[in-house]
Amino acid sequence: MSKPTSLNTQAVLSMKGSGYYSARTIGAKHAIESTLPLLAKAIENLPDLPVIKLADYGAADGGTSQYMWSELISNIRKTGNKKPIEILYTDLASNDFSTLFRTMQGMQGDSDYAYQTQHHDVFVHGCGTGFHQQLMASDTLALGFSATAMHYVSEKPCQISNHVHMVGANDGERAQFTKQAAADWERILLGRAAELASGGRFICMNFGIDEEGRYLGHTGGVTMFDRFNAHWAALRDDGTITADEYLRATFAQHYRTVDEFTAPFKNKNSAVSKAGLQLLSVTTRLTPCPFRVAYDNAPDDMTPAEFAASLIPTMRSWSETVFRTALEGRPETEVTAIVDKFYNAYEAEVASNPDGHAMDYIHIILEIEKA
Repeated sequence: MSKPTSLNTQAVLSMKGSGYYSARTIGAKHAIESTLPLLAKAIENLPDLPVIKLADYGAADGGTSQYMWSELISNIRKTGNKKPIEILYTDLASNDFSTLFRTMQGMQGDSDYAYQTQHHDVFVHGCGTGFHQQLMASDTLALGFSATAMHYVSEKPCQISNHVHMVGANDGERAQFTKQAAADWERILLGRAAELASGGRFICMNFGIDEEGRYLGHTGGVTMFDRFNAHWAALRDDGTITADEYLRATFAQHYRTVDEFTAPFKNKNSAVSKAGLQLLSVTTRLTPCPFRVAYDNAPDDMTPAEFAASLIPTMRSWSETVFRTALEGRPETEVTAIVDKFYNAYEAEVASNPDGHAMDYIHIILEIEKA
């Protein structure tokens, strides 16, 4: 019934489209906006270029970072700087760029932040190529930004036999993901080193594992990826999906530790250091799950079922394509029914007992400059 697929991720991964992603990822928006002080500092120190080129890597539909870019572009113009501004939004070819372009022109979403229509000489472009390689001309980028994107590896080094994510993999499989992620991180940084002009900065906030061992959906309560695995395995065990389909739901992700992120900068002989990149700062940050906060602050106004109905869509917005892709080869109606069954089971679990369920964000935030 199902056919083999490549472990390469470039052709199949994307966030859920038509604005669904941004509408249901308020936590990501909060996390992005927490980096405004770092980005504002970078704006004050832009390299002297004829065109101010900005980039948002792994931007999805652009909605979660729209307010941030609107603020930064307004700040540039308030200083009297009238240079042309180009902003390049990058993601995979499967991304919903049409929603992104409509949003930036005020045709969708909050038009108050449709900066493309509010300032002269501001130009928005899209690039449907993965960020594991150079995406623009050398020495032209003033400021690059990426949020919750670069934990994706360029290809899965293996399928995970007993889990859906590397955080639950056995030692041998996890080691393969660690090796792949290290090579990818170097490629990502070398691509940015080539693009950045001297004095330009790259600020990224990546999902990772902090000093306390916490990561997305694993901050002291129920572990989200364990529940993904349990519900997906239950579908295998009851015959809804095949053993192969269970395996193919391996997430093409690796959550790096702070040491993994900073290793290329600590080694002065690394290719990254020789390319001129230097690490200005690194911090870890927890952003509380807004849906959990809303439930905890209004226990009389929100039932457990209502909480579950608010929480599961934010998980679904970025994870659904993984499970849909694992079912490739089935009729679309069948895929939809299975995926709905999967998320409905998780929602029912949360509704029956919401204790410990949340999707807190854990980010490692890096401020990088090209010397």
